[in-house]
Amino acid sequence: MIKNGYHQTNIPGKDAGANPGVTACSPEKRRRIIRVWCDGCYDMVHYGHSNQLRQAKAMGDYLIVGVHTDDEISKHKGPPVFTQEERYKMVRAIKWVDELVEGAPYVTTLQTLDKYNCDFCVHGDDITLTVDGKDTYEEVKKSGRYRECKRTQGVSTTDLVGRMLLMTKAHHSNIGSSDYQQHTDNFGKGPRGHSPWTGVSQFLQTSQKIIQFASGQEAQPGDTIIYVAGAFDLFHIGHVDFLEAVHKLSDKPYVIVGLHFDQEVNRYKGKNYPIMNVHERTLSVLACRYVSEVVIGAPYTVTKDLLDHFKVDLVCHGKTDVFPDRDGSDPYTVPKRKGIFRTLDSGNRLTTDDIVQRIIKNRLLFEARNQKKEAKEMAMIQAMKRREEEKAKERLQAVV
Repeated sequence: MIKNGYHQTNIPGKDAGANPGVTACSPEKRRRIIRVWCDGCYDMVHYGHSNQLRQAKAMGDYLIVGVHTDDEISKHKGPPVFTQEERYKMVRAIKWVDELVEGAPYVTTLQTLDKYNCDFCVHGDDITLTVDGKDTYEEVKKSGRYRECKRTQGVSTTDLVGRMLLMTKAHHSNIGSSDYQQHTDNFGKGPRGHSPWTGVSQFLQTSQKIIQFASGQEAQPGDTIIYVAGAFDLFHIGHVDFLEAVHKLSDKPYVIVGLHFDQEVNRYKGKNYPIMNVHERTLSVLACRYVSEVVIGAPYTVTKDLLDHFKVDLVCHGKTDVFPDRDGSDPYTVPKRKGIFRTLDSGNRLTTDDIVQRIIKNRLLFEARNQKKEAKEMAMIQAMKRREEEKAKERLQAVV
């Protein structure tokens, strides 16, 4: 069982369904383990996906997540941004996931639920359709083994792809331009709550949401407190591999991630970065099982006060370039002098810029995918509306 940071879970593993819920507790407290199924593409994994899985886990005890293959996604939706291997690893890193099924079927059936001994499946309150426009959850809905959770407002894979397509524009300085507005209309639909740093984001952070994502656990005696800092923008598999490597440095790691404010990220990364604002990045990082705590708006230079305040034992940075602070100084001077700085090679060279380039390179493909998805959803909504109108007419005629 993978630890959530340094926290251990007590939920039984894969055999829980075969041995219906016998736990290591007193007989009067013994109960059946509720096994929950979720499935999806999980492309461009973001805090919306994590929030869905958090809500699903709260409905039961043991969460199994099925992830579709590249071929299945291409057939029904269009080309994924990430490979299936990258997507598998990203989902495994989400702390509410107990088990992952690779190559899960695109249409969720009772056979799949029974195969993995799941009581029901959970999906967000949005529409998921096959290539021929059918509801992928129709069978389990009719059987009563379907539960719905609230979709996280302000983010979607479609939206994030749209934000990255804006990388060809200077949206930090041209928010009012008609060309920019066209892209926000296409990809950032909803209330116009624009961030000056991420442009199309309508996400509104609340203290409750942070509490839901946070572990709430403080460092314990004997823990090795490790500090890392950065933008962690578009939280991706490169970040996961780095944080996993950091986590493996100790038997009892307590990993603190310092997130820089949007303005700071834009200063040292330039272009239109960050793609996601600091509130979105906070939830994305908190959802990772290798992270224990997040410092929101951490100072760019790692100071003595910061190290003393968190009682930091080790400061790590990946193999990416370290940009100087505003005054030209090295932000890691203090931990280097104290002998607690370490450069860590995770073996993964993927960067946020690489992901953006994937999108821009295949711009027409992804724009077509988004348009195709919207067209299918509109057709489904109209069909449902027509059915409701027909039922209303039938009820009216029955009364007459």
